[in-house]
Parts: sequence; structure tokens; C-alpha cells
Amino acid sequence: MYISESDKMLIRQLVEKQLEAFQAKDLGTALALTSPKIRQKFTPQEFNHIIEDKYGVLLKPRSVMFRGFTLVNNFPALIAMIMDQEGNLVKVLFIMQHQPDYSWCIQGYELVGINEKIF
Repeated sequence: MYISESDKMLIRQLVEKQLEAFQAKDLGTALALTSPKIRQKFTPQEFNHIIEDKYGVLLKPRSVMFRGFTLVNNFPALIAMIMDQEGNLVKVLFIMQHQPDYSWCIQGYELVGINEKIF
């Protein structure tokens, strides 16, 4: 799937906005940036519990460095290296979904080993 430079910029801004919402504990905004399927399935509190349980590094990263794009099951994904508060590095894939109105939303997350190859 081809992703234009303007779409790449929009995706990065969307991910940055969600990370800022997580840090501000703005659960409504964080959830609003996800796909319609996720928004329909979870309340903001339920969504937060899932993030805390499985993707806690997203809540209070010490630093974030974006590393490009890849495909995950034919969905574009933004690759990020995230350092947690203890200094541990985690590679996170922000899996994106293109909407009928041409906007983007976050479809999911995948934590990947630092040295694991992404195809």
C-alpha cells in the first residue's frame, strides 16, 4: 500500500496527539483517535485498562522516536521506538486504518522486540 508524504505526516500527528492524550489522562480523546470498531467496543475507562495492562509504555513515555512505516496485515503502521520511565526501549507499531472520509485512525498496537525484523 502506498502512503503519501502528506498521509505520513497526518498519521504521525495523530499518533502524537494520542500519546499526548494518554499523558494528560484524557481518555476520551485517546479513544476518539481509534477506529470506529474500537470506539464502539470500549468505554474510555475500559480502553484505558487495556492500554495500562498491555501497552503501558504508551501512557508516560520518557521519549519517542519515529522510525518510518511498514505494513501489518496490509494495514500501514508507524514504527516508533519508545523509552519508558525506567529507561527501557520498546518498539511499538501503531497500526492505522484509512476511513471512507479519507481520514486516518489508530486500529491497534503491536509491541515488537528491539532486534526483531519487521516485514
